[in-house]
Amino acid sequence: MLPEMKAAYAPLFEPLTLRCGLTLPNRIILAPMTTWSSHPDGTVHDDELLYLARRGVGLGMALTAACSVIPHGMAFPGQWSCHADAMLLSLARVADTLHAAGSPAILQLHHGGRMCPSSLIGQAPWCASAIPAIRPGADVPREMPESVIRETLAAFADATARAMTAGYDGVEIHGANTYLPQQFFSPHSNRRNDVWGGGLEERMRFPLALVDAVIEAGRRARPFAIGYRLSPEELEEPGITIDDTLALVDTLCARPLDWLHISVRDYRKGSLRDASDLRRPTKRIVDRVSGRMPVIGVGKILTPEDALLPLGDGCNLAALGRILLTEPEWIMKVRSGTEATIRAVLPAHDGNRLLTLPSPLYDRLRSVKGWVPISE
Repeated sequence: MLPEMKAAYAPLFEPLTLRCGLTLPNRIILAPMTTWSSHPDGTVHDDELLYLARRGVGLGMALTAACSVIPHGMAFPGQWSCHADAMLLSLARVADTLHAAGSPAILQLHHGGRMCPSSLIGQAPWCASAIPAIRPGADVPREMPESVIRETLAAFADATARAMTAGYDGVEIHGANTYLPQQFFSPHSNRRNDVWGGGLEERMRFPLALVDAVIEAGRRARPFAIGYRLSPEELEEPGITIDDTLALVDTLCARPLDWLHISVRDYRKGSLRDASDLRRPTKRIVDRVSGRMPVIGVGKILTPEDALLPLGDGCNLAALGRILLTEPEWIMKVRSGTEATIRAVLPAHDGNRLLTLPSPLYDRLRSVKGWVPISE
């Protein structure tokens, strides 16, 4: 007798219709993960398409790797790009690959801000203020003048239009993980004294202007989803607090967005800033959202039981990241009742071939200690 999916996992496979009208077939999505594997001109590599084709099967939605909206926003070697119409064929190849696998395709829009290495972009990076990140060898960024702020807002809007032309089902604004929108929101990186900085309300202006520009660019007849990814807290002093984020969440909920994606390293962990506060930040945000829009939970979700935790907290979707690197067939194994065979360990050798991983990604996974478990 063939195994069957456990009844307890049924909530993972319920459809969800977003505000824009797009219906997701289930609640499991591919988290956006950098591959370091695109061509030098920012176009997608064939190996990335094979990687996505294998992982896109059966998902509720697939979020692409962070896609650079403008050349001075590139944060990693091998990052792909949506900064010009010359990228349309490359963009369409990814959307077509994910659709062929049966997954709605979402393009993640990105600008690295002060996290863009000058050695990569050929100039000092831009930031809300000329405050370097707290990390060894960090570049001292330049404060964005009004002209570059406007150029950057337009670049996100233009990238949204390209995503529509290339056949994507939506876009996600990457406002998390210390990148540019977060840099404007953060009291650490934003020390401005003009309309784009100051108090909490002023520090919200750039992220909200970005959302408004993308929403305006995305207005068309067909369903087109727009989401926003954020990090709830920062370790820096001064840094973003959960109270800051809850205020931002209220303003985002007033916009016609389709989801909030809460970026944390481990969904189960409590506050980054206060070790005594064991409340899950994503759960606090879900409670604040109070049903006004869907919320995506992410962070060390490895098993189907793990995926049920955010749904039990009130999240509407669960994003899988590193586990889909080691187990491309995760969703099929859960559906078929063979979840006990899910591979949680990266092969130490030949894993790029066995798991259809681009070689630069596989090499990076093996070189960064503790990122994923590696077999002996």
